[in-house]
Amino acid sequence: MTATGSTDAGCIFCDAHAQPGRPGSNDLILIRGRVTFVILNLYPYNSGHLMVVPARHVATLAQTTAEEQAELMRFTRHAEIALTEVYKPQGLNIGVNLGRPAGAGVLDHLHVHVVPRWNGDTNFMSVIGETRVLPEELSETAKRLRPVFERLSRNDV
Repeated sequence: MTATGSTDAGCIFCDAHAQPGRPGSNDLILIRGRVTFVILNLYPYNSGHLMVVPARHVATLAQTTAEEQAELMRFTRHAEIALTEVYKPQGLNIGVNLGRPAGAGVLDHLHVHVVPRWNGDTNFMSVIGETRVLPEELSETAKRLRPVFERLSRNDV
């Protein structure tokens, strides 16, 4: 969504959020909040790789509202809890890439990556081999994580 509330045509996050009944990308959404949502990465680095995204089309943290900031952080915290419970990683990468030089793949829609990590994981196929590898079927990842997100949101943990 843009600041005016319309969908930004061609934005993968706006498209996924705006079409809740459409099969495909909507199946990747784990939970919807008032102003943000959590979506699985279509090309995960590791099983459970997800993103916390504002529903409104904004490019930077500086453009977000206080409500968006609070819900981004709350859902990022829920992501840490859910991934730790389901996948038991030894660590997590949590980050925001602003701009192409910083590694942003989607330049104009802010999103927070949350990536579970394990000692010795070496999923660099997408970087070195220019090949995308799905460590786990995304439908299985969603099936495992969605109930935890729903429980956390219900209990507002």
